Amino acid sequence: MDRATPVSAMNPTADPIVTLTPSAGEGGSAASTPWWMRPLEATAAALIASITVLLLLGVVSRYVFGRAIVWVDEVVSMQFIWAAMIGATIAVYRNEHLRLSVVVDRLPERLREFVHAFALVAMAAVLVALVGPAFTYAHEEWAILTPALNIPNTFRVAAIAFGIVAMLTLLVMYAGRSVRMRPLILATVLVAAIAGLCWMLSPQLSKLGSINIAIFLVGFVAVCLAAGVPIAFCFAAGAVSYLAFTTQVPLLVVVGRMDEGISSLVLVSVPIFVLLGCVLDATGMGKAIVDFLASLLGHIKAGMSYVLLGSLFIVSGISGSKVSDMATVAPALFPEMKRRGHKGPDMVALLATGAAMADTVPPSIVLIVLGAVAGVSIAGLFQSGFVVAMVLLVSLLLLARWKARHEDMSGTKRAPMRVVGRMLLLAGPALVLPFLIRSLVGEGVATATEVSTVAVIYALLIGHFMYGGLGLRKLYTMLVETAALSGAVLLVLGAASAMAWAITQSGVVQQLSHVLTTLPGGPIAFMAVTIVVFVLLGCLLEGLPAVLLLAPIMFPIAKKLGINDIQYAMVVVCAMNVGMMLPPVGVGFYIACKIGGAKPDEVMGAIWPYLLALLIGVVVIAAVPWISTVAL
Repeated sequence: MDRATPVSAMNPTADPIVTLTPSAGEGGSAASTPWWMRPLEATAAALIASITVLLLLGVVSRYVFGRAIVWVDEVVSMQFIWAAMIGATIAVYRNEHLRLSVVVDRLPERLREFVHAFALVAMAAVLVALVGPAFTYAHEEWAILTPALNIPNTFRVAAIAFGIVAMLTLLVMYAGRSVRMRPLILATVLVAAIAGLCWMLSPQLSKLGSINIAIFLVGFVAVCLAAGVPIAFCFAAGAVSYLAFTTQVPLLVVVGRMDEGISSLVLVSVPIFVLLGCVLDATGMGKAIVDFLASLLGHIKAGMSYVLLGSLFIVSGISGSKVSDMATVAPALFPEMKRRGHKGPDMVALLATGAAMADTVPPSIVLIVLGAVAGVSIAGLFQSGFVVAMVLLVSLLLLARWKARHEDMSGTKRAPMRVVGRMLLLAGPALVLPFLIRSLVGEGVATATEVSTVAVIYALLIGHFMYGGLGLRKLYTMLVETAALSGAVLLVLGAASAMAWAITQSGVVQQLSHVLTTLPGGPIAFMAVTIVVFVLLGCLLEGLPAVLLLAPIMFPIAKKLGINDIQYAMVVVCAMNVGMMLPPVGVGFYIACKIGGAKPDEVMGAIWPYLLALLIGVVVIAAVPWISTVAL
């Protein structure tokens, strides 16, 4: 799981499909932010800062003074859902919601304009459908009092209603200002006609049973996905249309499932680790690690490839973000790699697959979310993730060494030991951090949420004293960016939870379970199906949505077949990461091309050997349970 990056920003040749304003990565700044957005940004920044401080206060109180502060979790939970929904609103404004733009990019300009309008209207239609249920849900929660503070739960869940109204307001403002009236009217008529037709046919649709899954939860979602509708809204559209047109279930359920999907305290670590990635970028801690490894290994054949892969492995253990990892490593290494004769497409291919390899290194946000959704021990996932990543690392190292057999090493000298020592001294505090995270969680000293807070404070202190520190303006910007990115991720989680619930209630899961548990070949065949399914879904949906959608369905089947849940989680994440880097659709592939400054068409031809090496590693992990369980 990663920091949510707009697909339009990932593809250097793509035009945005749903752009309300330039995102932070596209030139947005606090100075250009309109006055009416600044209170939202300030509130989001304050909430993220407060969550971090309160979590740290709870850790210190429990482990230093031996007293738990009972109200901390409750206040953090309330602030978290507000931060998520405000962050999702900011992400709409900044165009930072994850979506697929590959199909739209290939359309003629006039048709693309209509699809742009259709995407906006589809997003607005989903939000309009949920406004009433969101307010009803908040009203009904008034009777439920929180255990510690004894206040109505409405104060917490009202965040969902606020976020829906705020996102809808932004969409309407943008559509009225920046979209030509003719395509907007045509798109509105089309969406209204589809909704009206489904409403008139609802008695007949309700009799179709499982076929409705194909129509609404596959067909509608696929059409919205192809049209460039953000993935969170695609999932919400599928769940809303399925329940509204084929069942008697009130849409209040969708809001309730969104609340449940977003509100787990385990997920509080997501924005904290996103913030940690921002700190890593801003302080230069990641670059210090890269410089140390380059001084240690840069003089040997394939040395710079080893440095790139090793840096991604270690840096991933700090930031938990593939985007942050690649953005840290590529600028520091690519110039020297080019000097030694490495080709641009090969470097980007290695960067992309190296980031995929490192995604199981804690603190992987995908592992945290997967543990929360599938009920798997996060401590166990963190312990296993290191070993699994090493298996994939070895497969890429072997390929890199073979491809570097003709590398020109003339003029390359071993760095003096005093230089290596100086680099180690600078990188040492940063190198400690991933092992600190792993040991604290693995040994049960702290939860993933608690250790995320400790890691952020550690990084801020080390960054201040050793790497130049951060100004208040920069820290504020990072807090706002954290809220926006986390909001985009968590909105996907909430919408996917609603869609997964609808799929489960349809009865299809039971049928699927019967088919998969009776496959010839038993667990081996099921593992093969899992790899294929998650490679394809990882390609189409990006990592997090694929996990959220299928984890509640696939993990119980794996358990029936006697497959260890930690091993199965590792296979799922690794297969999904292969899919993310799979051209021509894979989201991660375009991220790497954007960061590496290479044309996707050129990288497409170079990446296949690296993807094959990764896939071989995934098959080994699936075939040998010991790899995933040896560290437990």
